Amino acid sequence: MRKTESQKIALCGMLGALSVVLLLIGSALQIGTYAAPMLAAFLLIPVLEDYGPRYALTLYATVSILAVLLVPETELAFFYVLVMGYYPVLRVKLNALKNTVLRWVIKFAVFNAATVLVYLLLFALLGPAVLDELLADGTAMLAALLAAGNLSFWLCDRALAALTRYYHLVVKPKLKKKF
Repeated sequence: MRKTESQKIALCGMLGALSVVLLLIGSALQIGTYAAPMLAAFLLIPVLEDYGPRYALTLYATVSILAVLLVPETELAFFYVLVMGYYPVLRVKLNALKNTVLRWVIKFAVFNAATVLVYLLLFALLGPAVLDELLADGTAMLAALLAAGNLSFWLCDRALAALTRYYHLVVKPKLKKKF
């Protein structure tokens, strides 16, 4: 059955509202700073699989704007906007690369560059308090945080892969009509 434009918009609207609610709940929880953007990014998968990257990126842009305007925790909103929100679409494009090592190097480079950008923006917006907080425990702690961030990114990528595989199993193959 072909989806009408209004059905596509309705699904995107519902998933967008749920994404914003997840981000708002994440701002109330301590671990939500990193978990809520990942969960909100997972909501792009059905849109990406059914309607393509155009609708998924439109949903990402809409949720990003609402997150910056409505979510009280700036770090969480920036983490969604710059690190996790677009990742399901980027992941599909990167999985087209045949070389597995190159694919993972690019994924980790994008993740780490985006994470650094988040904290640079926070430093620019909130001043030296962010830098003081990051440097309070020393460089060993920063290295441990970077390693933990990369591990969580790897786990998120594996979860996205599992959800995508599961979603493909749920979707029934389209039968060609013979006339």
